[in-house]
Amino acid sequence: MQFQVPIHIKPLDPYISYSDKLLLTGSCFTEHIGNYLMDMKLQVLQNPNGILFDPISVCNSLVSYIENKQYMAADLFYLNETWHSWQHHSRFSALSQEDTLAGINQSQQQAHDFLQSADWLIITLGSSFVYKLTDAADAAINKGTGMQVANCHKAPAQAFHKHLCTIEEMITALDTTVHRLFHFNKKLRIIFTISPVRHIRDGVVENNRSKARLLETVHHLVNKFDRLYYFPAYELVIDVLRDYRFYDIDLVHPNYPATQFVLEHFTEYCMDEPSRTLMEQVRKIVLARKHKAFNPASTQHKQFLANAAAKARELVKQYPYLDFSEELQFFEAGI
Repeated sequence: MQFQVPIHIKPLDPYISYSDKLLLTGSCFTEHIGNYLMDMKLQVLQNPNGILFDPISVCNSLVSYIENKQYMAADLFYLNETWHSWQHHSRFSALSQEDTLAGINQSQQQAHDFLQSADWLIITLGSSFVYKLTDAADAAINKGTGMQVANCHKAPAQAFHKHLCTIEEMITALDTTVHRLFHFNKKLRIIFTISPVRHIRDGVVENNRSKARLLETVHHLVNKFDRLYYFPAYELVIDVLRDYRFYDIDLVHPNYPATQFVLEHFTEYCMDEPSRTLMEQVRKIVLARKHKAFNPASTQHKQFLANAAAKARELVKQYPYLDFSEELQFFEAGI
């Protein structure tokens, strides 16, 4: 008896391996994938601008990495006693201009260097809606009427005009950006995913229209370019799981079982066999680091830590690109 709709996922060709460098950008679901890959010790840089939801903001950020744009004081604005950038998440916001700019520009330089040698770029799109500054914006806030913002930073709603991007607008922006990315990094390959997080604040009908436009846009591009791929994170949650028990209490964000379900499929269809085997060994060491001992001073626990440290050192010897420095420090401190 079949209880789930089967889904065909085309394996990546070529697969992702542990020797690859991956840059991830986009919505909050990006960080589910990115945190998982970082825990498994892959070479990852995620969301250098912070969380971004719409394709235009993603494109603007990627172009800024290519150009290694360095932000200046004129690019910031002051609101609620804090300095912000319209193009960055609030994790970059600070009490002083200097601190805000330092965090942003350090991230810009890191993203530029990483993207130049990255093997994969994973883009997770969340919404087709964009927000633009309006004439009604306060003069102290508005740094250019009509500018699109990547984050509203809790500014008054009347400061923005909300726009549902057309498919043509998004295709144009992404097509141009993909060409620039391939010119900047000749070996780069790009995986698109659509976030299964439901933007219910936009409205149920509006959310579905927004997601539909993203899907049409992405598949148009994937069918056009050889080095573009699509991973069906959205379909795995919406069409395969299809149940509110797989959502958090807000009924919007996929819960832990749902995200693990997606990540298991990502590993199976996007990673090569040697990497999947190595991932299981890495997972054991990561879990050993997270283990909470009943009696930390016991000989048994100290031996457990010593064995885990030995396994970590052996893996680093075999695979020098693995970074177990945090785990080894923890193991050695407890021995």
